[in-house]
Amino acid sequence: MQQFDKNSIKAIIGLGNPGSKYRRNRHNIGFRVLDALAENLGASWQHGDKMEYASVHVANDSSSRTVYLIKPQTFMNSSGQVLPFLQKKGIKPEEILVVHDELEKPFGFVGASFSGSAKGHNGLRSIMGMIGQDFWRLKFGIGRPAEKSEVGDYVLTNFEQQEESQIDQFIEKAIGVMGF
Repeated sequence: MQQFDKNSIKAIIGLGNPGSKYRRNRHNIGFRVLDALAENLGASWQHGDKMEYASVHVANDSSSRTVYLIKPQTFMNSSGQVLPFLQKKGIKPEEILVVHDELEKPFGFVGASFSGSAKGHNGLRSIMGMIGQDFWRLKFGIGRPAEKSEVGDYVLTNFEQQEESQIDQFIEKAIGVMGF
């Protein structure tokens, strides 16, 4: 199992759906994490082709690099359409971290992993259709409904009030896992 190395990441893609209607949905946690990260880093969003993006300069003792923060504006099922922008920048799949909601983990779980299947997540499936499965993922647990037939509606609902009261602390945890 590969160990996550924050210094190898050159792009972070947060998955979500554009528009205020979806802002607080479970499926939009990727956008919310990136919004908080951009705010912490003093980055400002720009509008690009099929995306909002920000670039931040990250330096440590031994190196410095530019990291792109990307929020696809194509709706979840077409998230991979932002990848040509990163490919033109010379960013390889293993240098990309995708922040997404994870049904298979309980609410509040945050963890990084490398590669794997889409597990029914259409945003991941779209990205994998463009670059394969060998990229980093930051999974944000949202829990799962009791019935499989409810999944589509569940991911498009807002977090419960009790969950929303804890969301900022879990977003900060996600930013910490990313090393920022």
